[in-house]
Amino acid sequence: MDLKTKTKAEIMDEDRMRRTLIRIAHELIERNRGIKDLVLVGIRRRGVPLAERIARGIQEIEGESVPIGVLDITLYRDDLTTIGPQPMVHQTKLPVDITDKTVVLVDDVLYTGRTVRAALDALMDLGRPRKILLAVLIDRGHRELPIRADFVGRNVPTSKREVIYVKVKEIDGEDEVVIEEKSPYYKTPFR
Repeated sequence: MDLKTKTKAEIMDEDRMRRTLIRIAHELIERNRGIKDLVLVGIRRRGVPLAERIARGIQEIEGESVPIGVLDITLYRDDLTTIGPQPMVHQTKLPVDITDKTVVLVDDVLYTGRTVRAALDALMDLGRPRKILLAVLIDRGHRELPIRADFVGRNVPTSKREVIYVKVKEIDGEDEVVIEEKSPYYKTPFR
């Protein structure tokens, strides 16, 4: 057993995650009244495979694909100095011009809202979308900024001592969402 954290519960298994992402794909299509001018942008790291899965769901439902982008927010973070002296910066890739498009930011967990704020800043430096929406797999509360998700897989009320980990096959080798309680003496590493 890890002395830093203790698993309290599994929130989602592979099948539940798959069904949740398909539901979000349906909701996106309905809210956008189709897929015209729709662009999915995954916030690097785990937002990217989630965006790809939502896009596959849209492809299955509509028979057409939507563009998928990758957004790195490292240099837009307000805690950049706490990450380390030389943070790892990855490439941002947008397959289309996002000007006048409906952009859906996709992330794994919505917590304080600071990651989304950084993503909005990064996105606005790349163009002027007609509309920006937010899709998250888990909303755990504890917002520090006035940000809310338009599409939520599941709301999971948590204490500040709890941590939600989203694992995806593409990065972690398995699909699951777990909630863990961290030791009061352990500072969660940047993920």
